[in-house]
Amino acid sequence: MKRVVIFCGSGSGTDEIFYREATLAGATLARQGIEIVYGGAKVGLMGAVADGALRQGGKVTGVIPYFLQSKEIAHTGLTELILVESMHERKTKMNELCDAVIALPGGYGTMEEFFEMLTWAQLGLHQKPIALLNIAHYYDPLITLVNTMTAKGFLKSIHREMLLYSDRIDDLLGKMKNYKAPDTGKWISKEDT
Repeated sequence: MKRVVIFCGSGSGTDEIFYREATLAGATLARQGIEIVYGGAKVGLMGAVADGALRQGGKVTGVIPYFLQSKEIAHTGLTELILVESMHERKTKMNELCDAVIALPGGYGTMEEFFEMLTWAQLGLHQKPIALLNIAHYYDPLITLVNTMTAKGFLKSIHREMLLYSDRIDDLLGKMKNYKAPDTGKWISKEDT
C-alpha cells in the first residue's frame, strides 16, 4: 500500500477529537511512508490530514476542481496540487492515483465519494481496500445500516466484507495491508432478477 486516498469533511465537526484524529491519521500515514491523495483543501478535516502528513515529511497530493480552487480554499503547501474541471473528474483522478481508500467523518460529499468507490469494488472495477476510520463512533449508524442491508437481502455478505473499519488508524492500516479482495464473480445472478 503506497498511496491512500482520504475522503473527509471540509468542516472540523463539533468535537476536537475529529480534528485531532484526522491530524494523527495524516501523520501516521506519512511515518509509514504512505502517500496521501485527497481533495486538496486547507480547511476542516481535509486540512488536518494534509498538515499532519506534511509535518512528518509526508507526500500529499491534492485534487481540486478549478471552481473550488478559485474560492481560495486550496491548500498551498502540498507536494502537488492537481486542478481538474469537475467533481466527477476529481473522483476519477483520485481513483487513478490511489491503491487504497479511507473515509474519515464528513458529510454528503464524503459519503458520495466513499460509496462510489465501494460500488466500483462491488462491480469488480478495482480490488482496493476501502475503510472507515470510525472516529468517536461517527460511523456506527452507517455500519449498522450496512449490516441491515445484508440481513434484509439487499447486500451480499461477500460485498459486506469489503468494508473495513476501526476506530484506530494503526489497526485500520493493518487490516488494509492484509486485505484480500474477494472473488465476487458475477455480482447479479439470474436467480437475483
